[in-house]
Amino acid sequence: MININLRTRGRKQSRSIRLIIGLAFCLLLMLACTSSQPAGLTKLVIAIQPTSTADQLAADAQQLEKFLEGRLNRDVELLFPTNYAGVIEALRFGHAHVAFMSAWPLALARKNANAEVVLAEVREVIIDQDRQEQPYYFSYWVVRPDDKAQSLADLRGRRVCFPSPLSTSGYVAPLARAIELGLLSPQQGQEVEPRQFFGEVFFGGGYAQCWQSLRQGQVDATVTAGDVPEQLYREVLANTRVIEKQGPIPSHGIAVSNRLPEGERQQFVEAALALNQPEHRALMRKFTSALFVGFKQTTGEEHLAALEKFLGATQLQYVERLR
Repeated sequence: MININLRTRGRKQSRSIRLIIGLAFCLLLMLACTSSQPAGLTKLVIAIQPTSTADQLAADAQQLEKFLEGRLNRDVELLFPTNYAGVIEALRFGHAHVAFMSAWPLALARKNANAEVVLAEVREVIIDQDRQEQPYYFSYWVVRPDDKAQSLADLRGRRVCFPSPLSTSGYVAPLARAIELGLLSPQQGQEVEPRQFFGEVFFGGGYAQCWQSLRQGQVDATVTAGDVPEQLYREVLANTRVIEKQGPIPSHGIAVSNRLPEGERQQFVEAALALNQPEHRALMRKFTSALFVGFKQTTGEEHLAALEKFLGATQLQYVERLR
């Protein structure tokens, strides 16, 4: 009997020891798993599509970083890649969590980096003759008052000036409108070619330059937009005749990486919306556009719907060219 009790007691002790070891192992495993989970961002990195040189923006960057750090309770770093592709790649590979971009690159960030558009820039724009604060605007085909053209169809074989092949309002949308009217027909898988309809096509380098070319009779038509400086817009419309209108054209916006956790994303959105206060307007106009009023919460589907339609029709590709 004594031997039996001793064996029984030994088995009970063995089970207890195994139980203690098992619990200790589970505890260590839980601690290891917990320590491997991200503890939250220690630094938020924001990439900004270049609007000026990094040196010119350095002092202003510190001011914006300080504001956001106060709101987010973490370090903030602003990056200025040399081109839009650098911004998209930064989002794609997690080197940046947030990006300030113009509309066309925003669409590419959604497509190529699976980024999410969370904020749209609200601007002081002119729609027809009215000054408004909107996250969109329109552009207009114009000719001189004495020109016989009454519609876009009357410009067949004529000379036209576009501000830039990368301009959403000055090139993508106007060509999409010409396609919608049946004046241009892009080949499958190829970019639309405006010379299929127009006689000569020039790129002036800006709206003001194209306006000068039209005024001097060097071209027969050009495009202006409701987001150019108001003085230029009113001067053009006072001395031309509008023959076609296209839009709405989305303004700039902010995209976030799909790697940014939902809580961190919402915290950033709230911090960015705090920049809508009038005292921050001058600062933000250095990072978005000269017409900045504030930000508005949105989605890519909502903000970029019209642009996606334009790009689908024209099949245009965003290719930065050396200047």
